[in-house]
Amino acid sequence: MRTAIRLSFGVLALTTLAACGSGGGAATPSGSAAAPGKIAVAASDTECKVAASEVTAGTTTFSITNGGSKVTEFYVYAPGDRVMAELENIVPGLTRELIAELPAGAYETVCKPGMIGKGIRNALKVTGEHKALNEDAKLAEAVAGYKRYIKAQSDTLLVKTQEFVDAVKAEKVDKAKELYPVARTYWERIEPVAEIFGNLDPAIDAREADLADGEEWTGFHKIEKDLWIKKDVSKDGPIADKLITDVKTIVDKANAAQLTPLNLANGAKELLDEVATGKITGEEDIWSHTDLWDFDANLEGSKAAVQALRPVLEERAPDLVRTLDQKFAAAEAALDAHQKGDGWQLHNELSKAELKTLSDAINALAEPISKIAPAITK
Repeated sequence: MRTAIRLSFGVLALTTLAACGSGGGAATPSGSAAAPGKIAVAASDTECKVAASEVTAGTTTFSITNGGSKVTEFYVYAPGDRVMAELENIVPGLTRELIAELPAGAYETVCKPGMIGKGIRNALKVTGEHKALNEDAKLAEAVAGYKRYIKAQSDTLLVKTQEFVDAVKAEKVDKAKELYPVARTYWERIEPVAEIFGNLDPAIDAREADLADGEEWTGFHKIEKDLWIKKDVSKDGPIADKLITDVKTIVDKANAAQLTPLNLANGAKELLDEVATGKITGEEDIWSHTDLWDFDANLEGSKAAVQALRPVLEERAPDLVRTLDQKFAAAEAALDAHQKGDGWQLHNELSKAELKTLSDAINALAEPISKIAPAITK
C-alpha cells in the first residue's frame, strides 16, 4: 500500500546486508582493533567489555566486535532505559560501528547476547560540553521536518490500530486479518522513534521467537498467531486493549520526543535492516505472510527520515545523494513487481528467485548508506 511518498533518498549507516546485521558502518572481521578515536566493545555470549567508562560529550563511535556464538545487540541507555543509540543483529564474527551523540550525563552500555533479556550492562559517564548537532540550522530543520512526518503517520496509526482492535474484540476474524497489515504499515514507518522508549516497542511488536523465558507475550504478533493459526480471538480482548493503550502511549511519547539528526539517520538505517533481517526471510509475519506490507513501509519510513536531511547531504555529499536515488529506485522497482490489488503478494507466494532479486536490491544499498552518518556529523 504505497502512499504518495516517492522520496528520493537513502538511509544511514547500514552494515553489510550480506551479514544481515543492523549497524552503522561496514562489517569487518572479528578481532580487529577499533580505529583511533573509537571505543572498542568486545561482546561475547557472557561478556560486554567496553574499552572506556568515560567519554567526552559529543559524538562517539563505538566499534563492537561479536566474539560469541549468538547474534547480539548493543545499546546506549539513558536513565529509564531510554535508547540513545542501538545496534541490532550483530552476527558472530563481525565488527560493526555505531555513532551516538551523547550530552553530559550518566548512561549504560548494554550488550544483549541472543537479543533477549536485560543484557550485560556497564556504566558510562559522559562529561564536558559540546555543540549539539541540532545547533546547525539545516540539521535542526531536518529534525523538525521528520517530526511532522511522525505526527502524520502516528495520527493514522491510532485510527487504524483502533479499527483493528475493534475487529478483534468483535471476533470478526476476516475483518481483523484485512486490517492487520494496514495498521502495521503505519507502525513500521515510525518504529525507529518508538524503539527509543524502553519496553514499549517489544510490548507492541515482539515476535514469539524474541521472548525470554517467562516473558509475557502481547501485541500485534500474538494476535496475528491467534488469527491465522488458532482462528480464534475470543480470548484476545485484553491483549487488544493493551495494544491500543501501548500504541497511544508510544504516539504521545514519539510526538513529544526531542530527536537529533542521528536519531533520523540511525532510524532510517534500522528500518532497512529490518527488511534485510526479517521481511526478506519471512520471519516477521510468520503466520500471516504479510511481510511485503512491512517491507514497503520500512522503505518509505527510511526515505522519509532522510528526506529532511537531503539539503545537508546535497551540500556535503552530492554524489552520495545521486547514488542513493538510483539504489532506492531499483529497490522500489523490485518491490513494485509484487503489487497485488491495493496491497502486495504474500511472502509465501514468492519464489526463491524473486526473493533473491528483492534481497539483492536491498544489499545494493549497503555501501552508500554507510556513508550518511559520517556526512552529517563531520
